[in-house]
Amino acid sequence: MQISSSSEIKIMVDSFYDKVNSDDILSPIFNKIMQVNWDTHLPIMYQFWGSLLLGEHSYYGNPMQKHMQISKIVSLGPKEFERWLYLFKQNIDELFEGEKADEAKLRAENIARLMEFKVNHKP
Repeated sequence: MQISSSSEIKIMVDSFYDKVNSDDILSPIFNKIMQVNWDTHLPIMYQFWGSLLLGEHSYYGNPMQKHMQISKIVSLGPKEFERWLYLFKQNIDELFEGEKADEAKLRAENIARLMEFKVNHKP
């Protein structure tokens, strides 16, 4: 399947967070510590990835700021970011192919590296 519309973005995001919610490392962070409201979070992630991959211009948040705030509550180190990236890429590879799938994985790598650096190398 190709990533070419908002319906594929929704599949991508929902299936990825299904993996996160089943993961021993990430699920406790999202569900026990941060107590993410999935009804609010998932639509934001649809907008985020739709903006990045489809040019929808529907996301206007600041994910870096959010993760900096989260890092004050729970440790977000290389292990957590590597796990997030592993699950993300695994999800893409299981469901999608093509240029947008490759772009999604590359963007996820860049996001994970940048966030991990900024969260753990504060001035």
